[in-house]
Amino acid sequence: MKLSSVINLDDLRRMARRKLPRIAFDFIEGGADDELCLARNRAAFAQHRLLPRYLRDVRQREQSVTLFGRRYASPIGISPTGLAGLFRPDADRMLAAAARAADVPFLLSSAANAALEDALPVAPEHVWFQMYCTSDPAINADLVARARQAQVRVLVVSVDVPVNSNRERNRRNGFSRPFRMTPGVALEALGHPMWVLRYLRTGGIPMMRNWLPYAPAGADAGQVADLYGTLTPAPMVDWEHLRRIRAGWPGPLLVKGLLHPEDARAAVALGVDGLVVSNHGGRQLDAAPSPLEMLPAIRAAVGPDLPLLLDSGVRRGSDAVIARCLGADAVVFGRPTLYGVAAAGEAGALHALQIMRREIDAVLAQIGCARFEALDAGYLWPAPSAATASSTCESAVPAESPLAKVWG
Repeated sequence: MKLSSVINLDDLRRMARRKLPRIAFDFIEGGADDELCLARNRAAFAQHRLLPRYLRDVRQREQSVTLFGRRYASPIGISPTGLAGLFRPDADRMLAAAARAADVPFLLSSAANAALEDALPVAPEHVWFQMYCTSDPAINADLVARARQAQVRVLVVSVDVPVNSNRERNRRNGFSRPFRMTPGVALEALGHPMWVLRYLRTGGIPMMRNWLPYAPAGADAGQVADLYGTLTPAPMVDWEHLRRIRAGWPGPLLVKGLLHPEDARAAVALGVDGLVVSNHGGRQLDAAPSPLEMLPAIRAAVGPDLPLLLDSGVRRGSDAVIARCLGADAVVFGRPTLYGVAAAGEAGALHALQIMRREIDAVLAQIGCARFEALDAGYLWPAPSAATASSTCESAVPAESPLAKVWG
């Protein structure tokens, strides 16, 4: 398959699958436990219908959005994805370049292979930085200081990885520390010679360069990965850690991974500037609800003005439109652009973004809404009433929860 023949994101997925050995493809594709959350994330979108309005002038459509003081061309962005360099060398910089070309945000993961100081110059107006809190407060403070020094526009703190999850695909493939390339995995990988050639040419498992400053001098990629594994996850991380980050970060601060409305309210009270509503793409808690299911309750909890980005399960332009109708300001996704960069480098990642942009444009025209930012619940069928929204919020919280008092 040539990139020119790719017409949707699933085509990119199939193209990437042919290019990557199973151990690499499963790392992108897999989720936690039985992977029910992966299916739930997609099924949530299928529960909603868009109700078109006709006889409206939609010759000119506008899908640009303003996020944290900057106008972006589309209401989409690239989620943070670690170890992208395993799928194609220099993938993080390719993703940054694709985001720049599409004029959308790229949330560079602290678990990326490119250091933020190397990726940011590629797209200084588009690279945001995502970090995990570690067990070392000094490193946490230094990550924030490095982001400030690099003049990162937006800092995103992920909070939904208190412990490592049970990702059974990775375990079966030997994708763990220490890394085990079993004979079966190695034999299967030989069926993807271009990937093997790039893997060997670049020295094997790529370096996690954001963590190199904290490793002993001369540490190799394996030693840096081991260091990262000792620092994260950090189950002791609490609201005080986030409060210290807020105090040390002068720019827009987002929290990624909150699903409970009470946590969203607490984050607002602490002074965050936005949320990425996410269940980590189904990779952490298999029994978690989908972010789309929780979106109306979180919007009700934080009010109409706090920017909300939705992550996890977005695969179609209609998904972005549905999310907007339910309260999101934009959506972000990670797997599709990883498929793209694995299949065709920067051009593949850009193609994924262009597909989403085209689909959003077509859906806006089909439903009679010329501006993405003008979307509301009136374009959904059945349209959520005030009573329905209140019921949705209350049903998200057990009756005995203190949060139930918030909604009476």
